[in-house]
Amino acid sequence: MSLIDPTDSLERQNEKLVRIAESLMRRVEQSPNNSGLAYAQFERAALLEAQVRQRTNDLERTLDLLHSSNARLAQANAEAEAARKNLAEAIEAVDEGFALFDVDDRLVMHNTRFCKELADIKPILRPGLSFEDYVQAVSGSRFLSLPGGDTPGSWADRRMARHKDRHVVFNVALIWDRWLQVSEHRSASGGTAILQTDVTKILRLERRERDRLVDRQARMVRATLDHLNQGVCIFDKDQRLVGWNMQMEALLQLPAEGSVLGLPFSDLLDRLDDTLRFTGQVGRDDIEAWARLANGRRPLNFEIQRLEDQIFAVFAQEMPDRGFVISFTDVTVEREAARALRDLNETLERRVEERTLELGEALAEAQRANASKNRFVAAASHDLLQPLSAAKLFMASLEERCEGEAGETATKAISALASVEGIIEALLDISKLDSGQASLNIQPVHLGALVSSLRTEMMPLARGKGLELRIVPSSLLIESDPIYLRRVIQNLVTNAIRHTNGRKIVLGVRRTGGAARVEVWDEGPGIAPEDQQVIFQEFRQLQPGRSGANGLGLGLAIVERACQTLGHRLGLWSEPGRGSCFSVSATCIGQGVATDARRPEGRKMPLAEGLVVFLVENDPDVARGITLTIEGWGSHVIHTESGEEALSLMEELGILPDGFLIDNQLGAGNMPGTELLGHLRARYGDINARIISADRTQALMAECDLLGVPFIAKPLDRARLVEFMESARQDFAGA
Repeated sequence: MSLIDPTDSLERQNEKLVRIAESLMRRVEQSPNNSGLAYAQFERAALLEAQVRQRTNDLERTLDLLHSSNARLAQANAEAEAARKNLAEAIEAVDEGFALFDVDDRLVMHNTRFCKELADIKPILRPGLSFEDYVQAVSGSRFLSLPGGDTPGSWADRRMARHKDRHVVFNVALIWDRWLQVSEHRSASGGTAILQTDVTKILRLERRERDRLVDRQARMVRATLDHLNQGVCIFDKDQRLVGWNMQMEALLQLPAEGSVLGLPFSDLLDRLDDTLRFTGQVGRDDIEAWARLANGRRPLNFEIQRLEDQIFAVFAQEMPDRGFVISFTDVTVEREAARALRDLNETLERRVEERTLELGEALAEAQRANASKNRFVAAASHDLLQPLSAAKLFMASLEERCEGEAGETATKAISALASVEGIIEALLDISKLDSGQASLNIQPVHLGALVSSLRTEMMPLARGKGLELRIVPSSLLIESDPIYLRRVIQNLVTNAIRHTNGRKIVLGVRRTGGAARVEVWDEGPGIAPEDQQVIFQEFRQLQPGRSGANGLGLGLAIVERACQTLGHRLGLWSEPGRGSCFSVSATCIGQGVATDARRPEGRKMPLAEGLVVFLVENDPDVARGITLTIEGWGSHVIHTESGEEALSLMEELGILPDGFLIDNQLGAGNMPGTELLGHLRARYGDINARIISADRTQALMAECDLLGVPFIAKPLDRARLVEFMESARQDFAGA
């Protein structure tokens, strides 16, 4: 049995022991007769006194520890307060608005710039404010510009939904055309940090640049339409008139643009009802019913007569965006000639001879018109390739200078420009193949090396869609043009990658008798028998709604024309639900040893600094793009706009640049680049030079081969510029 309660405090235990000791001492003093008992009591008292002393020491040590703990706590509180003050000062020094919410979504702190643009909610920003109340206040702010159809409640719901993500960045529109970028990050402890950045200037600059590009594109489209021989009018998906060309105004004498722009199709027919009359089996009700179809409009051909003396052949076709375009061709002369033949039946022989002559003239005119169209396509492509070349160089320079999201954006822009370049090249190929101007270089072609050379180009495209591209080796040789044959196989593989919904594509060569057949197999949706001829037409796709992401429908048209020109047989096997196989067959002439034709992987350019490049280019945008790219590599550019100016400047410089980039087309009245190269070589001997041009004709390439100078086609490819600078660096090092 213990004399004290262990649960008592040390002070209380000490007090009890003192009282017990005092009581025992008194009893000893008051009982002299019982000495043994008195001694025992004294001994117990002494023991109690020792315990009291021990407990007193323990109590003193405990008090010392308590004082030490209190001192450390006070120091920690002071340090915490100092840290909090430093944090508040650091947050206040941030240029952007900043706020911190804790794990319970309660506001901990914020700087004065937070919600500065939303002045009406500043008064409620106090520590302890819940995140939901903060969002509700922002959604009801009079400075917030809600998107069309949005209410404060729906905006707040979407904002709270995005708050669930660990990291989110978005823009918020304010009144007076101002914008905030909000960046929200979730911390490791579960709190939330919010940054608000004013991006008004950036967005306004991007908008102005976008409007400028759209306006430029609209002018180019308008110029293209005005060069067509046919009258063309365009209607949007709501059947409203959105544009026409000058030929249309002349053919139908349309009123001023402001009075009919946006006019519904039926109202326009009402206005023209007095001057136009439908002839043949298609009437006004038919064309109006065709325009009202929800989807699947088939091309429509019919004729109309204007007043009593003009007949027009009309062709109506649906566009990918559900709008439609109608073209008018004046065929009055042809119809009158046919009527004259019927009326002069009695003089058939003479009229047949005359008509044969007329048809020959008409055929010659058609051929001239076709040649004019091809020349126009080539000229228009040249005009498009010039700014496209500058754009690619600007974006490549921007890509090398930027990192993060800006670098990714530049990379995507370069990819988009490459797609535009592909479309222009497809148009040029179609034009050359249609006009019979395609220059072929028939030679033995090793099919294994050719299909293997596509590996580097096609593999990333296939992997980007999660596809397995298997290329089967081959040792067969055929006679063909290697450039056009490679383009054919490339288009077939690209078409399979774009349209398959399977998991694997196989490219290989099969020998059948005396022929070698290149086959491209896919596990796609297949092609119905009735559509297997349609897919080889220009601008035709079985899924027009996806045309924006899958080209313009020119790939298979180029394949068909190229195979006809090369004399190769084009085959197609397909079954809906099981996939497709496109094949190209040619006579096999033997076997050979394959070489590794794969192109080297892309790499950063290890250029020596201090090189001097002499640039002769009359297009300022292209010149600026080349200059930015080369100067970004640490070299220098000397630029002139004409050959005469280049020769004069070279005499003044007194030094020989390390390389020359010479545009072949330097404007009317100026010497071409090849002639300038001859003058430079006559004065300075063999120089490191390249001829650049958007003219991709065989004549120019043959002239460059004759001069022994490499040719670089516009749009300029960065890899070709890298190769040029590498050669200049090697010459510089050798010197």
